[in-house]
Amino acid sequence: MALYQRGRIWYADYYANGERIQESTGTANKREAEKILALRISEVQRGVFVKPINVTLPELGEKYIEYAKLHKRSWKRDVQMLGNLQMFFGPCKLRDITPLRIEEYQQARLKQDTAPATSNRELALLKHMFFVAERWGQHQGINPVRLVKFLPENNLRFSTLSEDEEQRLLLASPPYLRDLILFAINTGLRTSDIFNLQWTEVDIKQQRLKKIVKKSDKPLSLPLNDTAFEIIVAREGSKHGPHVFCNPMTGDKFKDVKGALLAAVKRAGLGKVTWHMFRHTFASRLTRDGVDIVTVKELLGHANINCTMRYAHSNDDAKRRAVRRLRTRDKVVAIVERKAKVAV
Repeated sequence: MALYQRGRIWYADYYANGERIQESTGTANKREAEKILALRISEVQRGVFVKPINVTLPELGEKYIEYAKLHKRSWKRDVQMLGNLQMFFGPCKLRDITPLRIEEYQQARLKQDTAPATSNRELALLKHMFFVAERWGQHQGINPVRLVKFLPENNLRFSTLSEDEEQRLLLASPPYLRDLILFAINTGLRTSDIFNLQWTEVDIKQQRLKKIVKKSDKPLSLPLNDTAFEIIVAREGSKHGPHVFCNPMTGDKFKDVKGALLAAVKRAGLGKVTWHMFRHTFASRLTRDGVDIVTVKELLGHANINCTMRYAHSNDDAKRRAVRRLRTRDKVVAIVERKAKVAV
């Protein structure tokens, strides 16, 4: 019976009921590991030892996704987040996922320039998976994610494009990229929803889109303004397959144009520009022009208005105009009162 290390983590090596057990202690502290080994030896001697469960993260992930398909509308998003988790943790056993490894995952995601909110949603999924695994009898002991502090989020911070920056970017973009950027700014659709947009979801007569938002599986009826509609009409004359936007090189739908965007941004002499900035720009311009926040929520396809409220905080110009109107009304009231006194 002994301890050994794999990387920074100590493992306990002991025998129980004639079978050799090699178990992660979940700690890089040798003294703590020695306590865990002593506890296991005591459990064996007292006849209360329970063999550790060797379920791996990919095994749990496969069963969890089948469960999520029945119980969660956002299961497709879970598939994406689970992929990110598995890329880091690999085929490790659940009992080898320790608070230390989870915090290393947080640090790795931040180095990849991932937003804290995204990292937190991924860890929230992992936390729920551990709870489900415990209920299914596939995990023993404490949920390691419970011991990890989530990263602070600032949901009020977001970047948008000014009209001047938009024009510079469009001039620096090839035609196909220009259409994608304009369509994103004028519809607020996520990039994945634009790439997956099919002609069956376009109502030319009503000048609107009727589609299911991929992220939330929520139906969205989106009127098209003149700019977005002109792009649709121009593409209708040269259809290539079921998708509205097709890669000019392959004829298939777009999968990723980050490289083309990065090159256009560099040619335009702009700072960091991401695809999600176009969605922020769409929402911010709506609130700037006095559109109520409930309508903005519906146009963005948000399931909860709390997600939309960030744009209400950014609309300082509209707030100033509203206050000025209130001041004007006060002047009118004062004039009416003075006239009433004179008449008396």
